[in-house]
Amino acid sequence: MKADIHPTYYSDAKVTCACGNTISVGSTVKEIHVELCSQCHPFYTGKQKLVDTARRVEKFAERAGKKTIEATVRAGKKAKTAKRVAQKTAKKQKAPKKLADLA
Repeated sequence: MKADIHPTYYSDAKVTCACGNTISVGSTVKEIHVELCSQCHPFYTGKQKLVDTARRVEKFAERAGKKTIEATVRAGKKAKTAKRVAQKTAKKQKAPKKLADLA
């Protein structure tokens, strides 16, 4: 190995998270600042933090709501059609088929 070309290695480098957690690791940098760590990351904690900058979650909820409304409207049309068919069949059954049945 060549002398004086490698960076200084700090075996007691401090990693500081935005949540306040500090970890001691080995690194070529004395202090490291990070935004997420294993103490505050949603994957490890099980707590979901939604950051919705483009309104994507709200847009999805609106689309899902429209689909459920359309489904209920379609069910209403099917019910009306079934009712109309039932009325027609009942009307046909009540109507006499021959003039002789009238007398």
